[in-house]
Amino acid sequence: MKTCEICPHHCRLESGEIGKCRARINNGEKITALNYGEITSIALDPIEKKPLHRFFPGSWILSVGSYGCNLNCPFCQNYEISMADSNFKTRKFSPAELVNIAAELYHSHKNIGVAFTYNEPFISYEFVWDTSEILKKVGLKSVLVTNGTVAPAALKKILPLIDAMNIDLKGFNQKIYDYLGGDFETVKNTIQTAAQSCHVEVTTLIVPNMNDSEEDIIEEAKWLASISDEIPLHVSRFFPRYKVTDRPPTDIEKIYKLAEIARQYLKYVYTGNC
Repeated sequence: MKTCEICPHHCRLESGEIGKCRARINNGEKITALNYGEITSIALDPIEKKPLHRFFPGSWILSVGSYGCNLNCPFCQNYEISMADSNFKTRKFSPAELVNIAAELYHSHKNIGVAFTYNEPFISYEFVWDTSEILKKVGLKSVLVTNGTVAPAALKKILPLIDAMNIDLKGFNQKIYDYLGGDFETVKNTIQTAAQSCHVEVTTLIVPNMNDSEEDIIEEAKWLASISDEIPLHVSRFFPRYKVTDRPPTDIEKIYKLAEIARQYLKYVYTGNC
């Protein structure tokens, strides 16, 4: 039996067993990414779509995703792949192949690099590492769009290869993370640690009756400002998806109101999905 060291679940896996994320396996010698190079989605996106509004604004980035996630958000907006397993149809890419595509797009579309997104990138740790190493060598950027649920040691090890992150902060208390199968303090640590090493922006999806109070956004904005009031915050609108279809989309005026409150503490606050 071996213990996965990538996220705070620390799954203990027998040979051949797969972790909670559905994407990491004990192959008999070590625990590694079952979804290594298995791509479910690939697209050239505006950097603002990640969302990253203050990292090379106006540029494009090659976005790639695999399958699996180490949280279980019942309102997941990308559940088709984040909740999938190895039975999901994929296309296989090596790190070098992916970087070659990114480099070609640099010349034709001014693509700045690769964004690992759509599902949780940290569970593809080895693939992200190997690809990011090559990206850095050729002068392209490596971006993670992540839920921040990564063990501190694994985070610190890979950070020198990462240029930017958008980190989902699902809410500002452990009760919310208990509901999602995560750890609040781990995500806070990810934000604090990453902000010392690379460009960081934060996204909070505002779900009605879960994290939509003014008190919540005040606490969150104050805490982010204690790290740096220049960390951009994206206040994003929820739409009914996956298992949460019993409530309407977040009221647009509520999003605008919460963003305005956050601006009392942070210099850069954006609204999303409005």
